[in-house]
Amino acid sequence: MSSSLFRWIRVLRWPLRLFVTSKLVPKDPCSELGIDPDKPIIYVLKSESASDLLALESVCNRLSLPAPTQPITIGGKELPRYFCVQGRKPLFGEQEDGSKFITRFSELVSQLRSSDEADVQLVPVSLFWGRNAGHTNDSMTSAVLQDEHASWLRKLMMVIFLGRDNFVRFSLPISMQTLLEDRGSDKRIAHKLSRLARFHFHRQTQAMLGPKLLYRKTLDRKIIESPALTVVMKEYAEQKNLTQLQVEKEIQGYIDEIAANYSERMLRIFDRILTWLWNKLYKGVNITNAERVRQLAQNGHEIVFVPCHRSHMDYLLLSYVIYRQGMVPPHIAAGINLSFWPAGPILRRGGAFFMRRSFKGNKLYAAVFREYLHQLFGNGYSVKYFTEGGRSRTGRLLNPKTGMIAMTVQGLLRGIDRPITLVPVYLGYDHVMEVSTYHSELKGQSKEKESVSQVVKTLRKLKNFGQAYVNFGEPIYLNKLLDANVENWRDSIDRVEVQKPQWLTPTVNAIAQNVMVNINNSAAVTSITLSALVLLGVERRATTKDVLENQLELHLQLLRKSPFMPDVTVPKLTGKELLAQAIGLDKFTVTSDALGEVVSLGVSGAVSMTYYRNNILHLFAIPSLIAAIFVYQGAKTRDELDQVVNSLYPLIQAEFFLGFDQVSLAAYIDSILTALIDLELIECLDQRYTTVVSHKSQLMLLSQHIQETLERYAIVLKIIERKPNIERGALSQESHALAKRLSQIHGINRVRVFI
Repeated sequence: MSSSLFRWIRVLRWPLRLFVTSKLVPKDPCSELGIDPDKPIIYVLKSESASDLLALESVCNRLSLPAPTQPITIGGKELPRYFCVQGRKPLFGEQEDGSKFITRFSELVSQLRSSDEADVQLVPVSLFWGRNAGHTNDSMTSAVLQDEHASWLRKLMMVIFLGRDNFVRFSLPISMQTLLEDRGSDKRIAHKLSRLARFHFHRQTQAMLGPKLLYRKTLDRKIIESPALTVVMKEYAEQKNLTQLQVEKEIQGYIDEIAANYSERMLRIFDRILTWLWNKLYKGVNITNAERVRQLAQNGHEIVFVPCHRSHMDYLLLSYVIYRQGMVPPHIAAGINLSFWPAGPILRRGGAFFMRRSFKGNKLYAAVFREYLHQLFGNGYSVKYFTEGGRSRTGRLLNPKTGMIAMTVQGLLRGIDRPITLVPVYLGYDHVMEVSTYHSELKGQSKEKESVSQVVKTLRKLKNFGQAYVNFGEPIYLNKLLDANVENWRDSIDRVEVQKPQWLTPTVNAIAQNVMVNINNSAAVTSITLSALVLLGVERRATTKDVLENQLELHLQLLRKSPFMPDVTVPKLTGKELLAQAIGLDKFTVTSDALGEVVSLGVSGAVSMTYYRNNILHLFAIPSLIAAIFVYQGAKTRDELDQVVNSLYPLIQAEFFLGFDQVSLAAYIDSILTALIDLELIECLDQRYTTVVSHKSQLMLLSQHIQETLERYAIVLKIIERKPNIERGALSQESHALAKRLSQIHGINRVRVFI
């Protein structure tokens, strides 16, 4: 470290603590990225800067990592603990090149070759002061606050104005042992690392800041003057007998209705407000697999987030998480019902663009919306839309709406240069504020229109709602998917005409189903969802606390011993700890008597809990079916068991969006049987699986989760058997009538079906 830089660090260390609050990406880099604090660490930075080093020093102190300002000893020689790919930028003149750092790194390589030191970790770290990507024509103010090649004076201004928005992004460590395997000279290895680091930091900047924004007027003109829209405009003008100016005016109205007014300043305001809101609402936001999405962004993919839709909170939560995970928040497709004042203008500045529920009968509007979406893709903006269309009122995934996915594939057929990747996202909550209104709507009450008064009512209900869960699922790579399933699909690429090849509809339908499967494959099991699942399966929805704890433990063990899918997250708690957490959220009634404690659900509570149970019901569909077979049909050979499961699986697969094919289903059944044997619920005697009598009650409780589903199937199939030519609408009516009659006769909400 040069003496002048050292002096700056000594002078600025304390003042920077007043101005700088650094946000970590990821939140726990050591565990998420595999950085080993016990191994020697050297940091690789983009440029040499006293403020960057001090911000990194503060973060390293929090993480118990060595500070970059402290030297490292290799082979008995002291060396600086950081390297940069470029030097400092003076107030006037050219920026220093990175030659001194190449010399320094060559010295490190030489020292390591001649010493017996343990492996050294090179950890790339990017620092961002603010998240402003700038516009295509930057103003002087925004240019001054740009981090690219900033002099010490500009950096000082950034620290003062953007110190509270400093992001420190750690990357995967690089093993020096790997680099030393290169047979080249020490200097050649140093130059190679420098080139790789430059490319890495360029990609990091693109992922963190995104592309430069287009001013709205520029975007409007690009849409109106696009060749694809010009063709539609001409046809529309002739059909309606309008002039070009009249058509352009109508198009401008549609653009104003649709388009976002993305603002980095608004995002910074949102960041502060939402941080306060989440701290008030939730005890924590649990995030899984964010690194896989960061890698997609860093590799230049056009990312389309496709989450499930539980609540209006989804819009805010996912964008906030993406922002805090070091990625550019997406432009969000929102229903036109949310464009009311003042929410509409605020959401637009946060990246929301609005769409009508139906495009039917308005070809010009559809063309404008499609072109707007194409401009977002073409300019590198990530996008988010909900494939279910609206919020799920039942807690289960709804059948997907394919319109937005079709337009995404058509965007690919317009010649998008980057690969387009769909990222399914599972969103879960310990409490969804709209649940009570969902049940009212399911009973026939009309949906309340979104308004300012509704927002005020919601804000008055704010309290601690437990935890929220954001799980990023397995990505769907559209280019690779089309390569594998559609022969010569690139022949359909046309940069002007919107293409609708014959393969489009079936391919889009398959993609939509795959999205829903991948969302379910990344579900989060929580204290509320699992407790609701178990307690709703108990007769009269009440049981002793110790029985409930044991049953929760059994379910947790089953999930761990027989994993549904790798991306499903299961709490690292015992059944007792899980129940205590659930009871703490005041959703269950706990009463005490001389014999102990009883946990129960009233009628209204049971109705609410079905929503949360349905979030994870798909995880237990097959295990519960297998349990039901043993409980109600007795001992089975493996072939007999497979016959029953395979006969019902197509129905269960379609209802719960399960992704098992014939081979993976057989393997999953194997793991379930092994788990049930380990848990002593069944045993295998003379190649026949049978119930362990002493634990039959536990197996019976497990079997209850699938009963409602089987009852529906039995009702529908009985009617079809009696009336094979019945129409769909009549079938639905008769099914509801029969279910209601059975409920009245038996005095319960459902009747048990023996399979």
